[in-house]
Amino acid sequence: MIIPTLELGFWNAWILALPMMIIMLSDMRVTSIRESGKGDTFQLTRKENLISFASLIIMFFCFIYPIFLPLYLRTVWLYSGLIVFLFGLIFAIIAVRDFATSPKNKVITQGLYGFSRNPVYIGLILMQTGISIACISWLYFILTIILLILLNSMISSEERVCLYLYGENYQRYLSHTPRWIGLTKLK
Repeated sequence: MIIPTLELGFWNAWILALPMMIIMLSDMRVTSIRESGKGDTFQLTRKENLISFASLIIMFFCFIYPIFLPLYLRTVWLYSGLIVFLFGLIFAIIAVRDFATSPKNKVITQGLYGFSRNPVYIGLILMQTGISIACISWLYFILTIILLILLNSMISSEERVCLYLYGENYQRYLSHTPRWIGLTKLK
C-alpha cells in the first residue's frame, strides 16, 4: 500500500504499542531510581540534547501513530509481525529486569547486558519492526529506522556519561561487549 490506511478501531496497533510504552516508562523509572544523584555535574552537548529531543519526538509518534493503524487480522503479515514483536517484548522485559536487579553503582554486565550494551533498545526496535510488519506499514517502518539512527547517536552520549561515572570499569565493558548485539569478546 502506497498510502497507509488510517482508522480508529479496537483491533489497531495501539494494542501492541501499549506494552511497548509500559516497558519504556518502566525502563525510565528504573534508570531514574538506579542512577539518582549520579552525574549531576555532567553536561550533554547541544548536539546530544537535540538528538535526545528528536528521539523523544519520534518515540511519541511511534506511540500515537498505532492508534490509527489497523492490524490485518488472520494474515501472514499479522502473525509474522507478532512473532517479531513478541521476541522484542520478551527481550526488553528481560533487559529491564536485568537492569533493575543489578547492583547499584556498578557497570551492568550480567544477563543480556553481557551480549549487548543496549538490550532495551534492541527490544524496542524489534517491537517496532513487528508492529510495522503486522500493520503492513512502510511509514511505521521508516519511523523505526529513523529512531534506530537517532538511538545509535544517542548511545554515544550515554556511553560518555557511563565513562564519566564508572571510569575504567566501563572502558573494559566497552572493549568486551558490542554496542548492539553479538558474542562477548574474548578477554
